[in-house]
Amino acid sequence: MSVFILENDKLGLHFSTDGAAIWRFFAKGRAGEVPLMHAPSATVGGHAGQSACFPLVPFGNRIRNNLFVFEGVAYSLAPNTDWDQHYLHGDGWTTEWSVAERAPDRARVVMRNDSAGSPYVYGAAQFLVLEGTTLTLSLEVVNRGARALPFGLGWHPYFPLTAGTTLQAPANALWLEGANWLPTDRVVVPTDLDFRTARQLPRRWVNHGFEGWNGACEIVWPDREARLKLDSDPLFGRYFLFVSDPNFDAGYNYEYFAFEPMSHSANAHNLRDGAGLRRLAPGESLSGSIRLTAELES
Repeated sequence: MSVFILENDKLGLHFSTDGAAIWRFFAKGRAGEVPLMHAPSATVGGHAGQSACFPLVPFGNRIRNNLFVFEGVAYSLAPNTDWDQHYLHGDGWTTEWSVAERAPDRARVVMRNDSAGSPYVYGAAQFLVLEGTTLTLSLEVVNRGARALPFGLGWHPYFPLTAGTTLQAPANALWLEGANWLPTDRVVVPTDLDFRTARQLPRRWVNHGFEGWNGACEIVWPDREARLKLDSDPLFGRYFLFVSDPNFDAGYNYEYFAFEPMSHSANAHNLRDGAGLRRLAPGESLSGSIRLTAELES
């Protein structure tokens, strides 16, 4: 495992090859560092699930019963954590990546998966670039298996949640949550989760996939005089929003939330038309980028 820092005169980023995870991402303000992702208390280089952001590859979230059928073939997956019965978020966040390129303000890391717990055999690469006030994250996956399979991409970043934090991220539908954190019904976005205009996040459990997103998001921290604009490639037409709850997560005090750009819906393997997943034949690839731009008022 390698831990290193990327930086320029505007931004800084702490990164680990374990899970290709970002542990700290901050802007350099006049008075010091301004966090742009939630900096966990865990030591940099711990498990990626405790980090500030990790990639989702070869897909994100969960598949109902860890089973799906694709082009007439049934596939199963084995759980990959000791606390969830599902194969969760793919393999990227549980795998050691290798550094392929590195400079002071950029890095490219790569991995290959041949897991016995999954039908997916693939290679992946993540490219991180700091340029001015913008961090660009790019992710690519290549099907190295013998059969075509449905693939998806995404990221799982956590952001600071302060008293005045607002989120703007327009969407036209969301999936209700049922047992085992799986989606049930697709409905119109309810008023308190309608982020077509800037709105504070509710202080309650939220765990929904949103659809019909235009790829634009803005998070504002008025008390820190800072904002972060997130711009996604058209591939990422969905996002997942997560706010935890002290009854679920002991010690949680609404200090962070997750906003996850995704190419597909949760349980997409079992939804009509793949719900955003892309069919990749052997040797074919899928790639996309998001850009996170910081704006400081002081």
